[in-house]
Amino acid sequence: MELSDANLQTLTEYLKKTLDPDPTIRRPAEKFLESVEGNQNYPLLLLTLLEKSQDNVIKVCASVTFKNYIKRNWRIVEDEPNKICEADRVAIKANIVHLMLSSPEQIQKQLSDAISIIGREDFPQKWPDLLTEMVNRFQSGDFHVINGVLRTAHSLFKRYRHEFKSNELWTEIKLVLDAFALPLTNLFKATIELCSTHANDASALRILFSSLILISKLFYSLNFQDLPEFFEDNMETWMNNFHTLLTLDNKLLQTDDEEEAGLLELLKSQICDNAALYAQKYDEEFQRYLPRFVTAIWNLLVTTGQEVKYDLLVSNAIQFLASVCERPHYKNLFEDQSTLTSICEKVIVPNMEFRAADEEAFEDNSEEYIRRDLEGSDIDTRRRAACDLVRGLCKFFEGPVTGIFSGYVNSMLQEYAKNPSVNWKHKDAAIYLVTSLASKAQTQKHGITQANELVNLTEFFVNHILPDLKSANVNEFPVLKADGIKYIMIFRNQVPKEHLLVSIPLLINHLQAESIVVHTYAAHALERLFTMRGPNNATLFTAAEIAPFVEILLTNLFKALTLPGSSENEYIMKAIMRSFSLLQEAIIPYIPTLITQLTQKLLAVSKNPSKPHFNHYMFEAICLSIRITCKANPAAVVNFEEALFLVFTEILQNDVQEFIPYVFQVMSLLLETHKNDIPSSYMALFPHLLQPVLWERTGNIPALVRLLQAFLERGSNTIASAAPDKIPGLLGVFQKLIASKANDHQGFYLLNSIIEHMPPESVDQYRKQIFILLFQRLQNSKTTKFIKSFLVFINLYCIKYGALALQEIFDGIQPKMFGMVLEKIIIPEIQKVSGNVEKKICAVGITKLLTECPPMMDTEYTKLWTPLLQSLIGLFELPEDDTIPDEEHFIDIEDTPGYQTAFSQLAFAGRKEHDPVGQMVNNPKIHLAQSLHKLSTACPGRVPSMVSTSLNAEALQYLQGYLQAASVTLL
Repeated sequence: MELSDANLQTLTEYLKKTLDPDPTIRRPAEKFLESVEGNQNYPLLLLTLLEKSQDNVIKVCASVTFKNYIKRNWRIVEDEPNKICEADRVAIKANIVHLMLSSPEQIQKQLSDAISIIGREDFPQKWPDLLTEMVNRFQSGDFHVINGVLRTAHSLFKRYRHEFKSNELWTEIKLVLDAFALPLTNLFKATIELCSTHANDASALRILFSSLILISKLFYSLNFQDLPEFFEDNMETWMNNFHTLLTLDNKLLQTDDEEEAGLLELLKSQICDNAALYAQKYDEEFQRYLPRFVTAIWNLLVTTGQEVKYDLLVSNAIQFLASVCERPHYKNLFEDQSTLTSICEKVIVPNMEFRAADEEAFEDNSEEYIRRDLEGSDIDTRRRAACDLVRGLCKFFEGPVTGIFSGYVNSMLQEYAKNPSVNWKHKDAAIYLVTSLASKAQTQKHGITQANELVNLTEFFVNHILPDLKSANVNEFPVLKADGIKYIMIFRNQVPKEHLLVSIPLLINHLQAESIVVHTYAAHALERLFTMRGPNNATLFTAAEIAPFVEILLTNLFKALTLPGSSENEYIMKAIMRSFSLLQEAIIPYIPTLITQLTQKLLAVSKNPSKPHFNHYMFEAICLSIRITCKANPAAVVNFEEALFLVFTEILQNDVQEFIPYVFQVMSLLLETHKNDIPSSYMALFPHLLQPVLWERTGNIPALVRLLQAFLERGSNTIASAAPDKIPGLLGVFQKLIASKANDHQGFYLLNSIIEHMPPESVDQYRKQIFILLFQRLQNSKTTKFIKSFLVFINLYCIKYGALALQEIFDGIQPKMFGMVLEKIIIPEIQKVSGNVEKKICAVGITKLLTECPPMMDTEYTKLWTPLLQSLIGLFELPEDDTIPDEEHFIDIEDTPGYQTAFSQLAFAGRKEHDPVGQMVNNPKIHLAQSLHKLSTACPGRVPSMVSTSLNAEALQYLQGYLQAASVTLL
């Protein structure tokens, strides 16, 4: 594509069409852009448009398209073609910073994101002048430009907050600090001076405070990994100014909006974070500044209102106190009883109250409420921060704090009792306080793992939680119902089993509640209870204990999916899956109606899949229905196929990318359930599975390979007789997979199934070519993973076709190659093979090479006989060699750039481990002894002499043990 006006015009037209609400216009335009994005100059055309176009909408559209293009294509993935040519890469990096800084803010943000995506891959090695170019712009004095630089620097450096320590990371941070720390500090001081100069100019202050917020965020990122020497030397400058800003109040920066945090609040929030970072990590150096910050932040807390816009500020301020109070040498700041009482009264209790904004979220934005409350994404809520502060204080002052709060809890409950319908919020706060006090340590999987001994959890449960859940009206006091259910969930390990058992029918009843939060919590609580483990690692609740409730449980769970707002509720679907898993055959009578409901749901959501977790649990539930039913009655598989195949066909025809890997997994499960030949409905699908387009998507590969393995296991004769023309297609798939370091193991899974199941004559003509392909890959890029898979394959081949056939095919490719493979690969590398079945295949294969391959006894290969036996005894007796060469540590990580459906393994569609050797050999060591005995009877005297002269003493001892165990001797 040339950089011509005609091309710019064409691109403009297509970008316009991508904004069209009509899908018949929009989709072809999107497809066209996708088809041309591989052309040279395409990204430069987009950059030219966003710089020169007169139409603002097109400018913004071009900037978003450019950012997404960079996101999808910039990363160079091994084994895959480079999607952006080198000339374009150089041109983009040469122009993008200047373009970003001279663009309006809306476009600046998109280009800033693009720079940070490129920076993540190329900075510093491939983009050494990026920092210099950015720092030079600080001199411009233009805060539009300066803020552009700061925003970009923030998106580049914020990853330092969560990267693992490594030499590479330290080198990069040092480079950044050397170039950036001093200019950033000077800019910080200059900006603060300008704030004084322009103290009465609201628009100037807004720009300057935006800069200060970004500077404070950068301070956090650059100081996160370790305390840099530069910042330690300049701590006075930074901390004094931070302290001044914390106590600053400027009427011009105050906002009328009650919801949205203003610049002043955002800046103070970030400064609280910075102070907390220093208090936690660098307390020795920070000690002399700490009391000033504690005072300033305390005053901030006591004087800040309850409005939502202050939430982030208040929660960060409380988190600062929480991080300080659990450090041993700040203990003295909090020891005084009056200080503790004051903190409890003025900070903790007011911030635990259920406010009007919380009530609104509970009713109108339940999904967000649940995400914050259940999944712990409430990091920046007041309640969560207050709860963390209680935990922090309890570390050293558990007794006094529990005492102070017990008084509060009792008085709140008394208030509630006086007039429940008006005072229900008092009880809500009381429950929250008890939860904060009692929970010392918590995990998502197990709930509370450590509790405060001073709180009687069971008594509180019986007196204050159960009565709410037992009330006949499930829709009354929804917030308290949700609190009660959450209490069961959190303290499920502390409340005795008999009380939990009483709760189960109550929770099932609450699945009918109208409130989304209440029925979601009820489903989640049931799911958590059903996963609890009792003695012997069995589930705490048995199917027999839940049996009385089966019908109402299943009915209410499926009914809950019809309630407004919950048609794709992942917690309900997870509870359905877990109930199936726990109840097993108890659900069989209900399966016909349940599978109908599940397929209807599947059909509905396949039109527009938007909830990945919900979809995953739905497929798990389908797999469980199949497994449980077909275990009792294998013939029932036909009923499932009738119910599911119509929907599956629609999903495959409409190319619903998110669902295709799931469909293949369920089909594998169904096909593996068939005992005899493949039904014709599957054979009709077989040719379609070999289409290259399906294999382009990495998410499909594991599921497709497994499905093809199921075809080969169940129907290899049918394929050989009815579809021999498809065998090259199968091998084409193998060839594609074997070329990729990420997917070569999948290629071997497929190849092993072909060798194991296909009739030998149907594969004869391709065998030599298969080995040649494998040797080419070994020559080009030999990785540990490839060698392990290669060893398993050649030994499986040896078991299937015989040792002589293996030797002949190697030497047929190149004379003496068999010896080279033994010497260079099998003998030195066999120790790397892992997995019981894999080791067994290798042991049986090597035994055949030793005892059923005449050339091993009377040619130049004989010198390798004893080393091969020695390596086999090593495979039996030595620990597995799991070392990996340094240069290939990260090869196997599936890291697909951009949005591509990743493969999600269905736990309940899991394939049983398959042992191709099976009953033919039970104990490979005994098998070796018996095979050596048989060989020694054919050529007396030779085997003992080869063994006694060349085998090392330890290996010889092991071998004698095998011979004794098998009750045989060597002649």
